Amino acid sequence: MPHRPPVLLAALLAAPLLLVAAPLAAQAQQQEAQATKPGAKPKTPPGHKGAGASPKAGPPLDTLPPSQIGIGTLARFAYLIDATTDAVLLFKDADKPMMPSSMAKMMTVYLVFEELKAGRLKPDTRFRVSERARSMGGSRMFVEINSEITIDDLIKGVITLSGNDACVVLAEGMSGTEETFAARMNKRAKELGMTGSVFKNASGWPVEGMYVTARDLAVLAKRTIEDFPEYYRYYNMTEFTWNNIRQENRNRLLGLTPGTDGLKTGHSEDAGYGLTASAIRDGRRLILVVNGLSDMRSRTSESARLMEWGFREYSNKVAFRTGETVALADVWLGEAGKVPLVAAKPIAATVPVGQEAGVRVKVEYEGPVRAPIRKGERIGKAVVQAAAGANPVEIPLYAGADVPRLGPVGRAFGVIKHYLFGWMSS
Repeated sequence: MPHRPPVLLAALLAAPLLLVAAPLAAQAQQQEAQATKPGAKPKTPPGHKGAGASPKAGPPLDTLPPSQIGIGTLARFAYLIDATTDAVLLFKDADKPMMPSSMAKMMTVYLVFEELKAGRLKPDTRFRVSERARSMGGSRMFVEINSEITIDDLIKGVITLSGNDACVVLAEGMSGTEETFAARMNKRAKELGMTGSVFKNASGWPVEGMYVTARDLAVLAKRTIEDFPEYYRYYNMTEFTWNNIRQENRNRLLGLTPGTDGLKTGHSEDAGYGLTASAIRDGRRLILVVNGLSDMRSRTSESARLMEWGFREYSNKVAFRTGETVALADVWLGEAGKVPLVAAKPIAATVPVGQEAGVRVKVEYEGPVRAPIRKGERIGKAVVQAAAGANPVEIPLYAGADVPRLGPVGRAFGVIKHYLFGWMSS
């Protein structure tokens, strides 16, 4: 097979500037590398009017505490990404350890969804309520000791009611003890890339040594949405009645911000008020994590403001759709001379609305590619570059078709043809 340098293909697209925040995010992560435990209880941010303020009221925008990336926010921690491009729109101490409170329940739910998808649990599987589960404080589903509750109802109790008792029932039912279940949470979290999180229990009940990062919660939210589309609907429930007690979902964005379809609120005295939320509009999904707000009202109003800002100020410019041919790669000794290269997801750039710039998509692969080639085999990558100095985004490219290898005669003829005539096209 002749040696050739990687093949490059550049396509200039008329699109605004791609937002890439990795360098600043990495800098923030380095600055917080020495932190080993959550910070102290957050103080009321400057200019905040307190619990009696109107949801629409608030301090002047130019007085809000600044973020490392994006606009200022009352939240002590904030992270907003576009789930398609992974562009970071807002970053405020998103790699700094913080107490998760009930947002830790998303990790518990993720493990339950895994068991359901694998068939090891079914929605009608029942777990018995222990004394420990029944005695849990804080937000509760109000389970009764020694009763047996279905997985379906327990999931609703965890997500919609934020039931600490329901979390313990699930943890004990799946792993025997909550401590064993917490170890399982940590193992899976690391596998998901949540490198800045440590779980100590299934509910997020405050305990020394438990912390997460806003970035990690966004990773967890994105994987939940992508890995379990058939179960993600649980996060969209606005209320649930159990034991004749009706409770509403504390995620008020479900009824306030168009397109919101999950995920989970959190609150504790030390952590303040937090929310991990996701919304989708016209096929574009944003994931937001905030924490350290002073009350429920500011959690709702600030989260809604940040989500609306993300949808209003940025849009996605799609260069190539999923499965669309991005380039044709040369094939060595195959029945076809070229193979189409496709991506498993859209090749897109998140860009500020109203700004024009050139976004280049460069395709790289080692070529020619030796046959046989199997459809779906990874061949190269697309590198999306928005502007000089911006961090490029790399997207894997795969063979869009099978290319069988030529027979002995065909291969011999191909080699002769290359050495006799290849120089003419080099």
